[in-house]
Amino acid sequence: MLTLDIFGFRALWSPFFFLALAGLLIAYYLIVFKYFGRFKDGVPATKKQAAYFTAFIIVLYSIKGSPVDLMSHIMFYMHMIQMSVLYLIAPPLLIFGVPNWLWRTFLSLPYIEPVFRFLTKPLVALIMFNGIFSIYHIPLVFDFVKTDMWLHAGYTSILFVFAILMWWPLINELEEYQTLSGVKKMGYIFADGVLITPACALIIFADAPMYATFSDPNAWAQALQLCVPTTTLSSLNLSGPETFSSMSLLEDQRLGGVIMKVIQELVYGFFLGYAFFQWFRSEEDQTEQDAINLARAPQTVE
Repeated sequence: MLTLDIFGFRALWSPFFFLALAGLLIAYYLIVFKYFGRFKDGVPATKKQAAYFTAFIIVLYSIKGSPVDLMSHIMFYMHMIQMSVLYLIAPPLLIFGVPNWLWRTFLSLPYIEPVFRFLTKPLVALIMFNGIFSIYHIPLVFDFVKTDMWLHAGYTSILFVFAILMWWPLINELEEYQTLSGVKKMGYIFADGVLITPACALIIFADAPMYATFSDPNAWAQALQLCVPTTTLSSLNLSGPETFSSMSLLEDQRLGGVIMKVIQELVYGFFLGYAFFQWFRSEEDQTEQDAINLARAPQTVE
């Protein structure tokens, strides 16, 4: 059984992607800590926000720049791990990591605000993200996207944007964009979990391998070209995923569907608890405020 070392350092660690993310992180720290005074109502990011954004960069590189990205083109279950982290974990870190004033600066750009408001309407955001995600995993679409570098980059980038839009109504901290509160947030999370289930179920309960890019040696090799230089790939004699794993194609596929569902349940379960405690705390605060107001109210003398 072969190891990933045969593909070389560039395919394993994506040095150009690392430099791009490092530059983005440096730009973030310069903007939010050094030049914040140039923006209206600008205030520095908190240490927590900076930690969230730094974690976002680390997670993004770990899932798209490390050997995980290469493995996602070799084994289907690694593809689903990558998808789960990229669309269920990375977007909340990004939303929490960007200061409110910077979000407002971005959203005040011409044409951005009305489009953003429409796409972050809860029903629209849910349908768009889960619809694009499910369409991606239709075998015909999946195999077509997986074998074209620019189409793959474009589709996955669009899906990432819609993942941000899907998370926005649930966790953003801008008062003017608070479209959900209390029990509605919990209903939103529940609906999100329901909508993503059919795609996972289709993969888990299929009785045969669905995707040519993991079962057909030629399509599999073509998909590998997205992250392995052609010159390196042409020098290797590879027949398919079985070169790197003893797992059958069907087991690999079913494991991928299970992993996606489990990670989704864990992440949504966490945010369900987060939404519940937010709601519970707000109800307590409201009850306390009502009691204070009642105590301060003038007493009627009979």
